[in-house]
Amino acid sequence: MLVDEFIQSRQNDWQQLTQLLDRSQKNIQQLSPDDVKTMGRLYRAATSDLAVVQRDYAHHRVTTYLNQLVARAHSIIYRSEPLAFDRFIRFATTGFPQVYRETLPFTLIAAAMFIIPAIVAGLSTAWHPELSRWLLPEMAQDMVETIERGELWTDIPIEERPYASSFIMRNNIQVAFLAFGSGILAGVVTLWIMVFNGLLIGGITGLTAYHGLGFDLWTFVIGHGVIELSVIFMAGGAGLMLGWALINPGLRRRRDALTIAAGKAVKLVIGCVPLLILAGTIEGFISPAEGIPWPVKWAIGLGSGLLLYGYFFLAGRQQANPTTRSDLLAPGND
Repeated sequence: MLVDEFIQSRQNDWQQLTQLLDRSQKNIQQLSPDDVKTMGRLYRAATSDLAVVQRDYAHHRVTTYLNQLVARAHSIIYRSEPLAFDRFIRFATTGFPQVYRETLPFTLIAAAMFIIPAIVAGLSTAWHPELSRWLLPEMAQDMVETIERGELWTDIPIEERPYASSFIMRNNIQVAFLAFGSGILAGVVTLWIMVFNGLLIGGITGLTAYHGLGFDLWTFVIGHGVIELSVIFMAGGAGLMLGWALINPGLRRRRDALTIAAGKAVKLVIGCVPLLILAGTIEGFISPAEGIPWPVKWAIGLGSGLLLYGYFFLAGRQQANPTTRSDLLAPGND
C-alpha cells in the first residue's frame, strides 16, 4: 500500500483521537464512558499504525505525526491519578455507598445470623435468667454477676474515658477485620462470629431486662450501637461474600471470582474503619456521660442511624458505578 493510501484510510481515526485528546486535556474524567472507550480503542489503533509506518515509511513525515499523536495520547491516558485526598472524597461520597448497596444481600444475611440468635438468647434469659449461666460464655460471667447485683458495668470514670475509647475502637476494628478475614475459610468462621456475638449481646440484654436494668443498658448502648452494629454486619457480609465466591464462583474461575469479591470486600472494610472510630468515640465519651440526659443519647443514636442509612441508600446515585480508567482502556473494551 502506498503511503498516501494508508494515510487516507486512517486519518479519520487520527482526527477523532485528536479531538478526544483536546477535550480531555484538562481532565479525562470529563469524558463519558463511551468517549473514553473510544479513545482507548483509537489509541491502540494509532499505536499499531505507528509500528506500521516505522517499518514501511520510516522517513515519511507521517511517522513524526504519529509519534507525536501517540506520545500525547499516552501522556493523557496514563497521567498520574488524582491526589489521594481527591480519591478519598470520591470514595466517601460515591464509591463506598455504591458498593454497600451492591453487596447488601450478604450484609442482610450476616445481620440475620446475629439478630436471630440475639432474639432467642434475649427471650431465654429474660424469661429464665438461670439460663445465662450456661448460655453465656465464661468471659461474660462477671457481667452476669454484676447484673444479678442490680448494677451495670457502663460507668466509665472521666479520667479513663480516653483510654476506654481507644480500647473500644481497637476492639471493634479487630472484630470487624476478623469477621471479614475469616470469610476466606468458606465463610464458616464468619457465621460463627456473628452467631456467637448475637448470643452474647442478646443474652446480656435479656438478663438486664429481667433485673430491671434494660432501659439503662439501652440508654448506654443506643448512642453508639446503631453505627457499631451496622458496621459489624457490613464486615460480616464482606466475609460471607468472600466465602460465597469460594463455594460458588459461578461461570468464573474460582480465583477470578475471589479476586472480584475481595475487591468489593476490601472497599467495605476500608469504609468501616472511620465509622468504627466514630462509634468508639461516642461509646467512650458520650454513652457513659451522666450529665447528658437520656433523650439526648437516644436522639444521637436514632439520628446517627437515619444519617448513616440515608447516606448508604441515597449517596452516589447521581452517577453510575464509576469505571476506572484502566478498565475503560483495556483491550476488551473495543
